[in-house]
Amino acid sequence: MASSLCDLHHNQITSYLPCISAQVRLNAYTVNGQTMRSMLNLQHRALSSHSAYVGGAVFSPLHPNYLARGHMKARLWAVRADSSRRDSQQLYYRPESMKAAAPTASGKFIGFAVGAGLVLAVVFALVKLTGTLFNTATSNMVSTGIDLPFSPRSNKLERRSRDRLGDFARELRLLRSVDMSGRNFGDEGLIFLAEGLAFNQNVEEVDFSANGITAVGLKALSDVLPLNDFLKALNLSGNPVGDEGAKGISVMLEKNRGLLKLQLNSANIGDEGAKALAEMLKKNSCLLVIELNNNMIDYSGFSALAEALIENKTIRAIHLNGNYGGALGASAFAKGLEVNKSLREVHLHGNGIGNEGARALISGLVAHRGKITTVDIGNNSIGSKGAFHIAEYIKKCKSLLWLNLYMNDIGDEGTEKIAKALKQNGTLTTIDLGGNNIHAVGASHLAEALKDNSVLTSLELSYNPIGPEGIKALAEVLKFSGNIQILKLGWCQIGVKGVEHIAEALKYNTTISTLDLRANGLGDDGAASLARSLKVVNETLTSLDLGFNEIRDRGAFALAQALKANEDPAINSINLASNFLTKYGQVALTEAKDHISEVHDGREVNIYF
Repeated sequence: MASSLCDLHHNQITSYLPCISAQVRLNAYTVNGQTMRSMLNLQHRALSSHSAYVGGAVFSPLHPNYLARGHMKARLWAVRADSSRRDSQQLYYRPESMKAAAPTASGKFIGFAVGAGLVLAVVFALVKLTGTLFNTATSNMVSTGIDLPFSPRSNKLERRSRDRLGDFARELRLLRSVDMSGRNFGDEGLIFLAEGLAFNQNVEEVDFSANGITAVGLKALSDVLPLNDFLKALNLSGNPVGDEGAKGISVMLEKNRGLLKLQLNSANIGDEGAKALAEMLKKNSCLLVIELNNNMIDYSGFSALAEALIENKTIRAIHLNGNYGGALGASAFAKGLEVNKSLREVHLHGNGIGNEGARALISGLVAHRGKITTVDIGNNSIGSKGAFHIAEYIKKCKSLLWLNLYMNDIGDEGTEKIAKALKQNGTLTTIDLGGNNIHAVGASHLAEALKDNSVLTSLELSYNPIGPEGIKALAEVLKFSGNIQILKLGWCQIGVKGVEHIAEALKYNTTISTLDLRANGLGDDGAASLARSLKVVNETLTSLDLGFNEIRDRGAFALAQALKANEDPAINSINLASNFLTKYGQVALTEAKDHISEVHDGREVNIYF
């Protein structure tokens, strides 16, 4: 009888542990619908509902006396059943040992200690179990993007995100040009905002660049843009849309008849995405400009786009800078140029086309039936052999306005060919020959060309080791010849001797408005030479860049005195950043600036330190 009664209570306790564990597990995995407090209350009610009457008092399964008595057979048990379930009756059991002697004080203490230890052990186990399950469930929710309802921080962030998206939606409805670049609202934000573009008859330009948008978000945009014929420019650059996103946009643009400019720069687009866009260009008769710079488009993508140029009759500019076309890609692209009549701008900067690619591309440009105005083939490993074909194109083309050959390697030999072509060209206004390993000899060839060319207005020669002798040749011509308005000579190893020739030319030149002389080691003596020329009235020079020239306070004082002495200075911007001026030199220049403002009715001169 004693053994069965003790086992009864022992089984009651152990039977509740799986129930409690199950209850904790349930609460932990449904924490999104319950608060922590409600979870603990549920556990407490689960334990309390299974209490027992022992010795006339109510004991829960975790009560210390209940646990102690349940595991000590040498105790008197009196169990009274629930009065609602059976009649009141008591069961008594008294072992023989208790008949002989009453329990001692030490025995009571031992019993209490053992009971308390068991209680602590069970409570500790339950706390650990609850914490483990709760942390596991919480981490699972966080990893899957589920916000915990009892987290004030998550609720605050969620409200803030909703408010920001609401502001963006209002901008879409009210403004004609909306810049939402770099807001990082992701696919969810774009899905929310896409509805604001459907049937929108107000916004014309939208910039969604750098927002973490993928093909998933573009799907929502692709669904609504066919309904909008008022949007003219869409920028999705800097978003990892990939080939799938490009395919989605292509499907959308096949039906859209309003968008004129699409920017997908740095969007992880490869050949498959380029092929999808090419198919779109065959069907779209509205898009004028498409930018695909800094993607991963290779030969097959270039070939597909070239085929699209054969059929497309509206595209005006295509940007493929920073891809992987190579010589084969340039050759394939040239075939499309031969037939196309609408294209005006070709941007193939940084594709490694080399001399052979340049030859093929130029043959396509020469055969082009339209009027090409802009060609960007900088940073393409083009040498003097490639420069020969480019020079032939300059001679023949009657529409070219802007040519970029920056960071190739045409050298002095290639520069000579380009210079001779410039003598025969009557349209080119801007040429960039920076970073082409041009020395004094090449600069002399260009100087000769400027004697007979009054059309070229912008000449970029930065990052070439021209030196003082090359600058001397240019300066002598620029005194009275040419029509150069923007002259960039940064990092050209000019030195103090070279800048003296430039300072002398500025006393007579009437065309140069912007002069860049950065990083030429001018020092204080070079600054003083320029200051002497600035004392003379010059009605055209408005911007002078002298950054990175090791100019100190003495050079700053000379420039300040020149500005004060000039009766009618046209200059409005001087850059002296990254020099060695102290506060004394800066104060002198600031005073000169204030003097000009007072004397010349508030005329502003911006001086940058």
